[in-house]
Amino acid sequence: MFTQKRKGKRGRPPGQTSQGVAARRLLYETAIRLIGERGFGETTLRDVAQAANVSVGLLYRYFPSKQAVVLALYDELSADQEARVTKMPRGKWRDRFLFSLDTSLEILRPHRQTLSALIPVLVSNAPDGLFSATTAFSRERVQHIYQDAVVGALDSPKEKVAAALGRLLYLIHLAVLLWWLLDKSPQQRATRALVKLIAQALPAAAMTMRLPKVGSFILAGDRLFQEALIGEVQ
Repeated sequence: MFTQKRKGKRGRPPGQTSQGVAARRLLYETAIRLIGERGFGETTLRDVAQAANVSVGLLYRYFPSKQAVVLALYDELSADQEARVTKMPRGKWRDRFLFSLDTSLEILRPHRQTLSALIPVLVSNAPDGLFSATTAFSRERVQHIYQDAVVGALDSPKEKVAAALGRLLYLIHLAVLLWWLLDKSPQQRATRALVKLIAQALPAAAMTMRLPKVGSFILAGDRLFQEALIGEVQ
């Protein structure tokens, strides 16, 4: 059982010692497991402390609320995605988008049960929802992945359109993830079929980028996205 000890320098942030890191990891993994099994609303911090065999006071030291656990999950998953896409190959934006989408699904797959239990939180206007100011650090990390997939492509459109297209591809990626979390087909076979359909449609979508009005359409859609879900327009 982990107990609080007053060793080391005063005022040292929790989790900085090897014991602290181990305690925080235990509590984090216990919390996300229970949320996946019982649901976010049905899981209490007392449940987490009991399952981890620690005091509630020690749990509060690392995670003062369930929201803190969710933010830690967002942080871990988005940082992992950011690290993995450094291996994104050079090529056309559609191929780079599919690489990023496949990478997202691969990273999130072990956490599917927990993320499914968090759907009511993810799509809400709560402080720990996907589009809240509190979670902006995680959202912006992943959003930049999809923007970079377009901006750094061999066939990247003009700068403003490229950034806007990247943000809209980020939205498409979120729609695919929601589909995947709700997918009841065996081993989420329908999600693989959906990604295949998107891959088949992308070459035609890329060809439309040559049309003069398509850029204006993408910019208008991007403004709606930012106004409706982020609450601001760049």
